[in-house]
Amino acid sequence: MGRGLFVTGTGTDAGKTYVAALMVKKLKDAGLSAGYYKAALSGAESIEKSDAGYVKKVSGISQPDETLLSYLYETAVSPHLAAKLEGNPVDLNKVRQDYMQVFHAYDYITVEGSGGIVCPIRCDDEQEILLEDIVRMLELPAVIVADAGLGTINSAVMTAEYLRNHGIQAEGVILNHYSGGVMQEDNIRMIEKLTALPILALVAEDDTELDINIERLISLYK
Repeated sequence: MGRGLFVTGTGTDAGKTYVAALMVKKLKDAGLSAGYYKAALSGAESIEKSDAGYVKKVSGISQPDETLLSYLYETAVSPHLAAKLEGNPVDLNKVRQDYMQVFHAYDYITVEGSGGIVCPIRCDDEQEILLEDIVRMLELPAVIVADAGLGTINSAVMTAEYLRNHGIQAEGVILNHYSGGVMQEDNIRMIEKLTALPILALVAEDDTELDINIERLISLYK
């Protein structure tokens, strides 16, 4: 039986899949039992060519493809709209069942979101599901992936506040596309000051390792 951690981005271009892959790789390289899960994914024709397939390839885990995610849509739009266009809307019972299968098979499960935290997963005449509903149902804490550059203070603070206001524990922030300099160093200070959350790691372009102590990374999973 494992422990889980949810990875959300401040937007679709924050790089949460890239960072999630480095997180899983860090755990796996440390000799730990690492798993991955994503409830719904759109914009890919197969698991292998999807974000889930990318995480599996980069991290080197041997987890079966069919357990990496529950719903795959080819149309590159929000899952709720993709489901309307293609059929097969998300069912929370299936998400719970699929996640628990991974939960019982691995010690540390990295759960990746779809887009930002305010992402509609299903919206039809029968049910409305937002991404946050899945996070709360699975009782997961969250890590925020944000771009290190201009505009990140606003998006990081708003994401952190949204998580707090909707009953989701945020553990910290990982800044992606980090290159240093006065502005990005100030972004670090201001995000920590305004969110009261730690910057857990800085990820530069083409990094192949996540610069975080393995004990610190493990402590984020609950």
